[in-house]
Amino acid sequence: FPPAVRGSEGLYMVNGPPSFTESTAFQRDSGKNCKAVAFSKDGSLFAWCNGQKVNVVNITTAELLHSFDLPKTVCLEFSPKNNVLATWQAYTTAKDGTAGVPNLQLHDLRTGKCLKSFIQKKMQNWCPCWADDESICARNVNNEVHFFENNNFNTIANKLHLQKVSDFVLSPGAQPTKVAVYVPGSKGAPSFVRLYQYPNFGGPQSALANKSFFKADRVTMLWNKKATAVLVVASTEVDKSGASYYGEQTLHYVAASGESAVVQLPKSGPIYDVAWSPSSVEFCAVYGFMPAKATVFNLKCEPVFDFGTGPRNAAYYSPQGHVLLLAGFGNLRGQMEVWDVRSYRLLSKPVAPDSTYLAWCPDGEHVVTATCAPRLRVANGYKVWHCSGRVLHAHQVPCEQELWQVCWQPFPDGVFPERAVRGQAPPGEAPQAYRPPALRNRPGPSAKLHEDEPPQNMKPQLGGGDKPVSKTALKNQRKHEAKKAAKQEAKADAQQGPAQVKPPQSVQQNTVPATTTGDPELDKKIKNLKKKLKAIEQLKEQAAAGKQLEKNQVEKIQKEAALLKELEDLELGV
Repeated sequence: FPPAVRGSEGLYMVNGPPSFTESTAFQRDSGKNCKAVAFSKDGSLFAWCNGQKVNVVNITTAELLHSFDLPKTVCLEFSPKNNVLATWQAYTTAKDGTAGVPNLQLHDLRTGKCLKSFIQKKMQNWCPCWADDESICARNVNNEVHFFENNNFNTIANKLHLQKVSDFVLSPGAQPTKVAVYVPGSKGAPSFVRLYQYPNFGGPQSALANKSFFKADRVTMLWNKKATAVLVVASTEVDKSGASYYGEQTLHYVAASGESAVVQLPKSGPIYDVAWSPSSVEFCAVYGFMPAKATVFNLKCEPVFDFGTGPRNAAYYSPQGHVLLLAGFGNLRGQMEVWDVRSYRLLSKPVAPDSTYLAWCPDGEHVVTATCAPRLRVANGYKVWHCSGRVLHAHQVPCEQELWQVCWQPFPDGVFPERAVRGQAPPGEAPQAYRPPALRNRPGPSAKLHEDEPPQNMKPQLGGGDKPVSKTALKNQRKHEAKKAAKQEAKADAQQGPAQVKPPQSVQQNTVPATTTGDPELDKKIKNLKKKLKAIEQLKEQAAAGKQLEKNQVEKIQKEAALLKELEDLELGV
């Protein structure tokens, strides 16, 4: 699986682990103007534009299959089954203001002929989207989605027209294909995401699912691999409370079965990243003001594992889904945490400072990190790591040169089966954690700017000790502590007498004074009603703070008057 390396030194390929030598199968293109590269989905074909032509080669045989005269191409993409190559050049108009020539070309890779040309002004979402079997291809044209079938681009087979479709995503995997569409809100109407099954687009009733929300200037939609659900990150440009520079984000879960929910995140602040596990039954969110929390949720949007807090803003699952890498790049120092998610065991904590890119190798054991221009123009280079935290290969480009891109050769699913992750690191360079010059050669700092919250399986035991505690042991320990506390309380009550007993704080806060009727059933009813009223009070506080409530939560609030009346009747009956 050779990575392709593109930069001011030209374009070349490197053999994968363990040799890391330059590949002789691919002849280096030494041109200094290589603007775009792309592998096919199965990794068998490779295309690049060197500023003169777009070339397509077969990786295995190194045979040049096609050469297209498109020197200004800046984007390339293969269709999923390698039948079509899409190329995009910047759109230009003539000096007299007349319309420019079509700049998006679709080429038949069997014949080399151009199947169709379109005018595509924006670079964002430039490429048509194909279903995995290429039976459907879709484009967003003037806020409606046009569908083509079997790569026949001369006939629009179907249209999805809503008031203003801003974005859409086709589901991965086998037929039937599903489509997630986003329509931004206008004139007081909410934004919404709808899921449809192709080609059933006959109005809102035909939608598989619908989720509307008011707080959204833009959304990111992520299908899981099995196409059973979509995660929607809704973002506003400005946080009106002034709490965040990043605007405000909410995370929504929308299932193709019609269910939807807001994912409740335990820490407030930005949502930096969301990633589906390849298993499609879990997802990881990285969120909250720094140090950020990371949590794995199940399909009921319940937390499965809490990684605590740390300097991180990204999550990457291995292709097999057995390892999760959490990382802090950009304005963070490049700390990484590599977790075995089968047993939630921390494998390593390497550091890759100044990284602008990270990607898993298809084997699920290695990752590449890179520092690329134009994001950073100094110290450009890349490193290949083993998931145990060792650097196996590092390449630094000369200081007058730039590295623009590094990408692994893809492979079809199943080529690399899941392998047990080794605790023993292979030989290589041990990563060094960054320490400021003033603190080097000194003992570790005793004080921190803020205290990091440890992962849930590394929290200290209630009775002391440093060993991780299992969930069951923790539960049993809490039960034991609670029983002990109850016994002590009963003992104290017996000594003080009933008149001196101080009611618990929760009862003190309640507007209705605590009473005992002597009838255990009646007491139980009163207690349950008070519990419901307290929950309603909390929901009202959340609504007052500007939080958007779910339909069932609003219905709960509407029942408050009836509950108060019922409570009053019960207590008057006393």
